[in-house]
Amino acid sequence: MTRIPGQRPVGLRAVFAHPGYRRLWVARTASQWGDVFATVALALLVFDLTGSALGVSAVVVAEILPVLLFAALAGTLVDRLPRVAVMVGSDLFRAVLAIALVFLAGNLAAIYVIAFGLSTGAVLFNPAANSALPALVGDDELIAANSGIWTAAVLSQIALAPVAGITYAALGPGPAFGINAASFLASAAVLTRLRLPTSPAPTARGGWLADALAGLRLLTGDRVLRALAVGQLLAALSAGATSALLVVLARDHLRLPPSGYGLLLGAIGIGAALGPLVLTRLVRDPRRPAWVFGPYLLRGVVDLVLGVVTALPVALLALAAYGLGTSSGAVTFNSVLQSHTPEPIRGRVFAGFDMLWQLGRLLSLLLGGALAAAIGIQAVYYFGAALLILAAAIGCAGLRGTDRSRPTTGL
Repeated sequence: MTRIPGQRPVGLRAVFAHPGYRRLWVARTASQWGDVFATVALALLVFDLTGSALGVSAVVVAEILPVLLFAALAGTLVDRLPRVAVMVGSDLFRAVLAIALVFLAGNLAAIYVIAFGLSTGAVLFNPAANSALPALVGDDELIAANSGIWTAAVLSQIALAPVAGITYAALGPGPAFGINAASFLASAAVLTRLRLPTSPAPTARGGWLADALAGLRLLTGDRVLRALAVGQLLAALSAGATSALLVVLARDHLRLPPSGYGLLLGAIGIGAALGPLVLTRLVRDPRRPAWVFGPYLLRGVVDLVLGVVTALPVALLALAAYGLGTSSGAVTFNSVLQSHTPEPIRGRVFAGFDMLWQLGRLLSLLLGGALAAAIGIQAVYYFGAALLILAAAIGCAGLRGTDRSRPTTGL
């Protein structure tokens, strides 16, 4: 869907006026509610069964591996098949797995296999959903549309994570996994009535692997996508470790009790919820380098501050700024990808960026833990800051002077 850009930023009211967007938003939000319950219950359950942080980390690895293994082929599938059908199929597949978790909650091997399967479903769903969104709103409405989805996800996390913990403590993991299954079924039911105005153009049938590799080559062949890809990878190399090791920073550097870690997470959540709301009032065209990569610079400065200060009020303000930068950066990043990438190849592009993010995240978790053990937690945040500042510099240089032409679709 295209519109002539207006003179003022588009608000949430305008995008919710589109029935198709409302349907996609309801489906993704319902699924997010279930994911919050499942994520909390899964971490607590695995920790109860194994008694070790390593066991919990294995769940994270099981969730990352499908992205690295299947993202390229999943993107090709998204570009070849009707995207609504891909999303509905993914939801139904994950609903079956979530129901299985209700009955297999005591089997550790089954938990890891199901976590792998749930992530495999997301590898298909996420590129399809991100690729479908531009068909439901105008180009000048992408900021507001992505902000609405992101804000709902953040607020769901803030509101429901404590409820999920209480539910697990009172009733065990079964109800949480049941809620997750029900959320997937609700999402599928809503999406079955979603009608996209356009369908993907036929992809040149060069074979699944050839099409997948062609999609990955596009990330290096287009100047805008190349700049975004470098920024994505460097940011993932930073955020994977700093996010996972925030609990270590709270204990060893800020000298906080366990409740203090909750305060830090709350500050990030508040900033993340505010970021998209600020964007919808300020930004109409997300393609300016400052809007895309300025949040990286902000997050880099915050990491530097966290490595230096020990005062809790300063840390809370810094983390609120970090949350704001994370959410606003994610919204502008997605909006640029959606507006720049031609519709027939969006699935492969989004899947490629998912793969870059998870690869960087995995490497960051491995390197960050080693760095914290060898030198100390402050070094992790200094290194993370350097990566984010480098990402901002490279990204701004890559976008500066680019026009708004799209890459060709000859894949």
